[in-house]
Amino acid sequence: MHLIQVDSVQRWMEDLKLMTDCECMCILQSKPISIEKDEENELMLSSQHSTCGNLQLLLKRAWIVSTEFTRIAQKLEKNRWQRVHSMTVRVNCHVRSMINEHNMLTRSSSEEMHQFEKLLIDKCSEFTAFTERCIQTEDEQILKSMKSCINETLSTVAQYFGQLIELILTNEAQNLLRQIEFSDNVYITESALSSLFSLTQEGAHLCRIIAKEGGVVALFKICRQDCFRCLYPQTLRTLASVCSVEEGMHQLEKVDGILCLADILTDSSHSEATRAEAAAVVAQITSPHLTFSQHLSSFLENMEEIVTALVKLCQEASSGEVFLLASAALANITFFDTVACEMLLQLNAMKILLAACSDKQIVDTPYSRDQVVTILANMSVLDQCASEIIQGNGVQLLLEMLFEKSSSGNSAEVAACERVQQKSAVTLARLSRDPEVADAAVKLSCIPRLIKLCRSPAERNNSDSVLVACLAALRRLAVMSPDKLEDSDFQQLVKPRLVDSFLLCTNMEESFV
Repeated sequence: MHLIQVDSVQRWMEDLKLMTDCECMCILQSKPISIEKDEENELMLSSQHSTCGNLQLLLKRAWIVSTEFTRIAQKLEKNRWQRVHSMTVRVNCHVRSMINEHNMLTRSSSEEMHQFEKLLIDKCSEFTAFTERCIQTEDEQILKSMKSCINETLSTVAQYFGQLIELILTNEAQNLLRQIEFSDNVYITESALSSLFSLTQEGAHLCRIIAKEGGVVALFKICRQDCFRCLYPQTLRTLASVCSVEEGMHQLEKVDGILCLADILTDSSHSEATRAEAAAVVAQITSPHLTFSQHLSSFLENMEEIVTALVKLCQEASSGEVFLLASAALANITFFDTVACEMLLQLNAMKILLAACSDKQIVDTPYSRDQVVTILANMSVLDQCASEIIQGNGVQLLLEMLFEKSSSGNSAEVAACERVQQKSAVTLARLSRDPEVADAAVKLSCIPRLIKLCRSPAERNNSDSVLVACLAALRRLAVMSPDKLEDSDFQQLVKPRLVDSFLLCTNMEESFV
């Protein structure tokens, strides 16, 4: 979870309130201070968080409890009985506090949930009693025999706790989806959508819960109602998150989601923001990193319409973000099916993409250039691409991409720059089959840049994948123009086996001291 990445002092400050509550609960055993229950609750709930805020609090408490379970297991392994007991008491308090908070903030808990809560509290009490007996004896044999019982109880408590959290989250997802499905009020639906989107940002597990509870069906229902047009971008953004898991993809197939996305993309009456978010969903479901996207049979049926609409969106994009989403979808589709490359060629996509790259307002980040060069690399397997590259001054663009550098030093941006360098070298290697492209590359001094990338690890950010791609491109160009390489470069980078040149280049700056 993202909580782990927060500064430690900040985390401690945030946790302090929960720890203080915990000490109070230890004494009060979850009993309310006031007998006037309803009045007090109304007072406390007057400043109630949103659904999203309540869930954040719940997830934070759950994270603390899960961490405590791990620490108890570690201390138990080392026979630190006093620590095991004190931590067990703390977990007991946290669990009671969490259940108490949840019940105060939720008016509609099911009977099943109350049973689970009682079961968990009873098991926590049993666990605390077990560990208390351990600190009252010093007999090693007794402690040894009790250790397995404690381990077993700890596993049971952790299991019950996980099931309760799952039940609470499922209940919350059901409530939000019910609001989305049955409300005809734009403001109520928008609020529920906002909370649902926040849930999807908490990780794949919550996306699975939402998908299993019919989230994809409910979201596509909104996208098919004109009265909710203003909510389409927000709905599609949530859909993209839910469809990052296999359960979401299966639901998408069942409700003809691809057809709905195709309709949105091809309907020019929709706003650019709506079509951009639809492109984001397409990019998500066609991601080459997903092992379950190959089952999208309905995508192939609608692919021509979708590809045509995406190319148009790239051409007419008013911002870098819109271009990025549309080009990312196209890049993924070129991996998804090879026929897409032929479609792109017929649609003059190469010319459109090369023209977009000259507009620094549109192709404004390494991430956008990564998408463009991915499309070029995948299209370059087609022989007809060479003439398009020449006409669109594409060799010059590929050379510029070989100089791609991160301006911020951000790790994600650095990785994107490496991918741009690698794919531009791959594209050059593939296109240099054509003598005209190879001649243009030589005239534009691509060979010196490729040699520099091979010989200087810093230029390629020590990336091995960039090195391999540059060696391959260099060897292809050397076949066409061997006289353009110095003898030392030829002897070290071209003549040996690729693996030997690779090892030579990777060892260039090693220290053997």
